[in-house]
Amino acid sequence: MKRMCIGLCPKFQLAMDVLAKPWNGLIIAALESGPLRFSDLHSRLDGIGDRMLSARLKELATRGLLLRRVLKGTPVGVEYELTGSGQGFGEVMEAISHWGESLPGAKRLRSR
Repeated sequence: MKRMCIGLCPKFQLAMDVLAKPWNGLIIAALESGPLRFSDLHSRLDGIGDRMLSARLKELATRGLLLRRVLKGTPVGVEYELTGSGQGFGEVMEAISHWGESLPGAKRLRSR
């Protein structure tokens, strides 16, 4: 059962349901720069396992946030790309980063 908070916008809660799962926000953020193959995406996400990445990509595709494209060739490759809905995350990412600047400990972190 999904967690709900009475009085909060259901659309906000739907978005939080996506972001609350580990790695989802980081996967979407990594794909903001454009389509990536599984191996390229994996190398950008330090610490994620192959099975976890695969499961999260399937879930995000099911939710309509990214497309999975099989590339012809030998060996066959798979590329992932954000849909229009997934691309809307850029503004959210900026807002979260701005908020993060005010959090305790933010001064010790370096921007990449």
